[in-house]
Amino acid sequence: MAANRLQLRAEFAPMLRMAVPLALAELGWMAMGLEDTIMAGRLGAAALGAGSLGAMVFYPIAIGGTGFLLGMDTLVAQAHGARDAADCRRTLVNGVWLSLALAPLFALAIVSLIPVLRATGTNPNVMALFEPFLRALAWGLPPLFLYAALRRYLQAIDVVKPVTFALVSANVVNVLGNWVLMYGHCGAPRMGLEGCGWSTTIARCYMAAVLLATIAWHERRTGSLLLSISWRPSLDRIRSLAALGMPAALQFLFEGVVFSLVSVFAAHLDEASLAAHSIAINVVSTTYMVPLGISSAAAVRVGQAYGAGDLRGAATRGWTAILLGALFMAGAGVALGTVPGWIVRIYTSDAGVIAAGAVLLRIAALFQLFDGLQTVSTGALRGIGDTRTPMLVHLAGYWGVGLPVAYLLCFRFGWGAAGIWVGLSAALILIGSTLVAVWRWRALKIGA
Repeated sequence: MAANRLQLRAEFAPMLRMAVPLALAELGWMAMGLEDTIMAGRLGAAALGAGSLGAMVFYPIAIGGTGFLLGMDTLVAQAHGARDAADCRRTLVNGVWLSLALAPLFALAIVSLIPVLRATGTNPNVMALFEPFLRALAWGLPPLFLYAALRRYLQAIDVVKPVTFALVSANVVNVLGNWVLMYGHCGAPRMGLEGCGWSTTIARCYMAAVLLATIAWHERRTGSLLLSISWRPSLDRIRSLAALGMPAALQFLFEGVVFSLVSVFAAHLDEASLAAHSIAINVVSTTYMVPLGISSAAAVRVGQAYGAGDLRGAATRGWTAILLGALFMAGAGVALGTVPGWIVRIYTSDAGVIAAGAVLLRIAALFQLFDGLQTVSTGALRGIGDTRTPMLVHLAGYWGVGLPVAYLLCFRFGWGAAGIWVGLSAALILIGSTLVAVWRWRALKIGA
């Protein structure tokens, strides 16, 4: 490793101070979806199926849309490192404009899929619940995109605890909203699954409001510079944000579509295999949230050093984040490989599903380390303004290797769900190894 041990040791504590709150925020995001699933389960199988279908349609598109705002990590962090407070705020203003412009477009894209799903023969009972649920979720896109822009700004200027508070406390808002609107408490009509969608939208409005209040408080303490700059949109700045954000958005889209497709593959298998696949997806999605938080910290810390002209420090910060992500995911891999049955039993008592799920988690254990490496390396590269390389590597890894291997092993060679997960493992091992190599080359190039 290019950075020496003393530099890594000095950077470990500040990286951890930023990464832990952001990882908790990502876990809070994951918890919100789990709450909705649990509470929708009380409404019956049709509601549970419609909710799962809604999540599968909504989240890849919504997360892809928020990916357009990831360029704020680069521009704000680098300006903050260069001590250019006015430039930080100009990016915030234009990030807000971009978020408000994108939200209606992505909401329209989501709602336009309703007639498509109806035309493809989706169960009418499921569709009757799915449509109002998805429309309610779509109303939450403007506050979600606004929240994403405000979050990118705040974490890039080292204000991270309010981000964690917003997401963790939003879970309380969501549970209370579900209880009132889904089941008809406190005088509210019993809205069923649609109430779950409106509750999620309310929680997202709350998240955006918390971060708006945080920025107002921060501005008051630091001279209210935000009030003295122009709030007119700058096409040049918006183009810069889009140029950095579009590859990140496409990367999210590539990943989201691949995981949706492998779930379609699994839906052609027996019920135990499908259930085991769903459980394994939930488990690895949960472990992924921690390196995702570390990745955001890496983008910020690397970007700040890069903006300050401390190129050696930027490299050290990137390697520290990669090491931190590798340590966590190596531990996750050991857990998945040694006690997979115990983990599956958290979800079900069905012996067939436990046996099948344990096999999938043992396979998933093989790629945990590489999943952490690819996620955090992507953040480090974003810190120095490179979002295109991770996009291309993910495209090649998932679509050139992972998906074909998953299909062939699952159906042509009869491996079933295990074949799907071997394909995912092959993709992630390739992506993780490649992106670490890319980061090493970039770190050497910038002077580490």
